[in-house]
This record gives sequence, C-alpha cells and structure tokens, in this order.
Amino acid sequence: MSLTEALWRAMPPTRLLDGGMDYADVLALRTRTAAGQPWDVAAEQLADARLARGPANPVTALAELRYAAADLLFAQMAFNFDEPRKIALYQRFTSIVARAAELATPRWERVELPFGNGTLYGWLVRPSGPISGTVVVFGGQSGWGATYLPIADALAQRGMAALLAEGPGQGETRMRGGILLDVDVRAAYSTFVKHAPGERIGLWGNSMGGLYAATTAASDDQVTAVCVNGAPAAPRLLGFRTFDEQACAMLGTRDHQAVQDNFDRLAFKPEDRIRGDLLVLHGGEDPIVRLEEQKPFLAAAEGRADLKQWDDGEHTIYNHAAERTAYVADWFADRFREQKD
Repeated sequence: MSLTEALWRAMPPTRLLDGGMDYADVLALRTRTAAGQPWDVAAEQLADARLARGPANPVTALAELRYAAADLLFAQMAFNFDEPRKIALYQRFTSIVARAAELATPRWERVELPFGNGTLYGWLVRPSGPISGTVVVFGGQSGWGATYLPIADALAQRGMAALLAEGPGQGETRMRGGILLDVDVRAAYSTFVKHAPGERIGLWGNSMGGLYAATTAASDDQVTAVCVNGAPAAPRLLGFRTFDEQACAMLGTRDHQAVQDNFDRLAFKPEDRIRGDLLVLHGGEDPIVRLEEQKPFLAAAEGRADLKQWDDGEHTIYNHAAERTAYVADWFADRFREQKD
C-alpha cells in the first residue's frame, strides 16, 4: 500500500467532513493526491487558497478560517512523529484557530493549564447565554482540541460550554507543553475538569479519548455524565502503521513494547466504577474497536447506562457525524437538565 493510500484509509472523506473540512476541499484533495501531489502539500495549498480570499464579511471570514484550519489539521496528519514539517503545520493550524476565535461570538478562549513540569492546552467555547453545564471533549491518537469545533457548535447551541482538550501526548500539549502519555493521565484530564465552568461537568471521549474519559470519570467525582465513543477498555497495538506510530509519538518512543506496557497502565481497571450517567457509542463496521472491547465500561456503570449502535457505523461514527453529534449533544443536555432538577 502506498503512503497516499494509507492516508486515505486513515482519513476517509467521512472523517475529513466530520473534522470540519469543506466538501469541495475533500474533492480537491482527492484529485490532487491522485495526480501525485503529496498529501500535506495539497492540503496546505487548499488552506492557503481559503486564506487568500480575505472576505470582508465577518461571518464569511470566520467560515473560511475554519475551513482553512481543517485543511491544515489534516495536512499535519500526514506525519505521525513530530518532525519539523508536522510541528510547523500544527502551529499554523493553531494560529488560524486563534484568528477564528477572535471572530467567534462569544469569542473562543485559549486555555493554558500548568500540569507537572509542562502545560496542558485547549479551547473553551461558550454558549451565547447561561451555561447549563460544560462538556470536556477528548480526542485520541491524532485528532484533538479544535478538531472538535463542530461538536462544540452543537453543545453551544444547546446551552452548554465545550472545553476542547489537548491531553497528554496530544497536540500542543505534546509539541509545546512537553507532556507525553507517560504521566498520570487521569490527573491530567481532571485538571481540565477543574477548569470547566458550571456545576455540571460531562466528558465526551472519541476513539482512544473514550478510554481517557472513562478512567477520568471513574476517578473524579465532579464528572456527572460521560460519553465513550469507540474506545477499547484495554488498549493494544493494532499492527497498523498509522495507529502504532501515532501511539509511539504520544509516548515519545519507537519502542513498541514500551507503548504496550504503557497501554496496560492506562487500561480501564476491574475495580473502576463510573458513578455518573454513561453513554457508549459503537459502529458495527468499526475496524479498530469491537463492541466486546467497550462492554467493560457498561459493566462498570453504577448509574444510567445507554448503548447506541449504528450497524454500518465507521470508527467513532464518522459516516453518521451529524446524527451522532446531535444525539450525544441532546443526551448531555437532557442529563444536565435532569441533574439540575
């Protein structure tokens, strides 16, 4: 399999759209890479074209910045390890998100939280009115933080804030903050929980982030609701180059045994219990996570536990993104309303 084919397998059109890329850019990326242009170059040039338009209308300007940011987000995913090209692309991505934050209403807030000897980064997106609760959104191996701006939109429209976390081994927290996946991950994500505004705090973890959401919920009494979207309770290397290299990068090593040992440390424990409400999402066509690997989360629930399945669902339900996002956002809104009453 060629590198381009591997990238398209890891980032199919459904995932690109879910991450905020415009459909026209998805089609253009397909055309450009089919013609032999490197993935990262093609995606960055699509971002440049968006930025060059410079619309005067602030609504249109915000939309173009978001599309450009998505192009840069997926451009940097062409590299699994933190080589200079990846870091530069991720820095561009972050800078474009910061420009978009200035145009958003309410303005998105940049989050920088001290943890150990480093810094955790993220973005806080607030609703226009009162906050009924905050959902901390976790990513997994390669998509973090502002990747989930479309999810933040859905939460804000329902009166909730979204704290888009870049946790240990992820994004700027790794590249700039110096925090890898060898720390106390539960404590790190609890740092985001403590920063979240409002009395009711939920966690929404996507892919491997679902594991971190579940373990944080089991360790932090402030969490009142948690959604696990396509995560294994006991993570393992998969033998896929992309997944395994990303796992190595998060730990700062190329030693696969060290990665597996760390996965064992991070796994959901038999004694873990989730006291708040729990929602588990599963896609029947997920090539990475089997339903059996998610069942330990359901078995550990002490409160309400819901399972939502899509028989044809891809990993993290990319191919039903709008329905998935609305369903989970409604679920959090309902849980927070019940907890308030």
